[in-house]
Amino acid sequence: MSHTLEFERRVRSYLGDLDNSGIRRHLQLPRGVSLSSNDYLGLATHPRVKQCMAEAVLREGAGSTGSRLLSGNRENFNRLERRLARWKETEAALFFGSGYLANVGVLSTLPAADDVVFSDELNHASLIDGLRLSRARTIVFPHRHIEELARLIEREQNNGQNFLVTEAVFSMDGDEAPLAEYALLCRATNTALIVDEAHAVGIRGPRGSGLIEETGTEADVFLSVNPAGKALGVGGAFVAGPVWAIDYLVQRARSFIFSTAPPPAMAEALEAALDVIHDEPELRAYLLNLSVRFRELLIERGIRIAAGCSQIIPVIIGDSEQAINVAEILQVQGYDVRAIRPPSVAPGTSRLRLSVNVNLDERTLADFSIALGEALEQYTGVAA
Repeated sequence: MSHTLEFERRVRSYLGDLDNSGIRRHLQLPRGVSLSSNDYLGLATHPRVKQCMAEAVLREGAGSTGSRLLSGNRENFNRLERRLARWKETEAALFFGSGYLANVGVLSTLPAADDVVFSDELNHASLIDGLRLSRARTIVFPHRHIEELARLIEREQNNGQNFLVTEAVFSMDGDEAPLAEYALLCRATNTALIVDEAHAVGIRGPRGSGLIEETGTEADVFLSVNPAGKALGVGGAFVAGPVWAIDYLVQRARSFIFSTAPPPAMAEALEAALDVIHDEPELRAYLLNLSVRFRELLIERGIRIAAGCSQIIPVIIGDSEQAINVAEILQVQGYDVRAIRPPSVAPGTSRLRLSVNVNLDERTLADFSIALGEALEQYTGVAA
């Protein structure tokens, strides 16, 4: 009992430190006009996607009953994976239960003890955790710094394989990896390029398959990880790449082997989402145009934002408590925005992570820009 009490004191002390630092998290229900959702194309509530999923639940049941290697596999998973591979222009694809499971599975399985992985310093936590489970050595390079990356790769002499791991569109900053430059570097140095397309798949490229398609780097990307709970509106994630690598993941990726398969209805809903992306390209165009216009509105209000063109727009405030105060006053006014604080971002860079979705319009964003400018002035003394 004394050990338990000591453990409780330790945990309570940790929680108290979070309170004192202004970074303790709390679960909140969505409310008001959403400027924090990753459902960029509105597919989570699209009638075709909802109808398809509802019908699939009635036909297939609510759960898969086991892992894919036991009782959990279904023909609709196999069919979806074949379609996803064609969409990404790869030989094969493998569906995981979440983006976290996919990234952890890829990075804890493929790089081996003699290998070296070069990882962007702003990569998502799931990529970092996958690398922590890997036996390979990890070298973190400055964000998007192609010259320093080239120097680090040239300096490394090892008997194994080099990997480069990056997000396509970075989840907290909204900027893009220089995939074309990475592709040239990886080709010249025999480095395997792995790209997390979480915030690009469904949005970027002529067919909406992602930034890899938009930059024409399909032939130079070894694997892509594509979470399906953001722009695709459903859930899970798929890894796309050569058939031998996908088969290796089936044999070795513990996050795939030892996880119950997702509900079969998710596969059917994702096929419907792919149909909508194909049939309604105007959704992607509207999203990207609205994102550009929103950036213009913020700049017109004197709010400083980072350069970029994606649907993710960070407003850096710095202090965690000030970020919370700004978010709360906007929430009271009916806007669902959230303060992003360490450890999700680096200390001193607490922010509002604003994300555009197709359910918004220019009038709403103009009104929000005014409210944001006033809240920033009230709590920080400057517009941004």
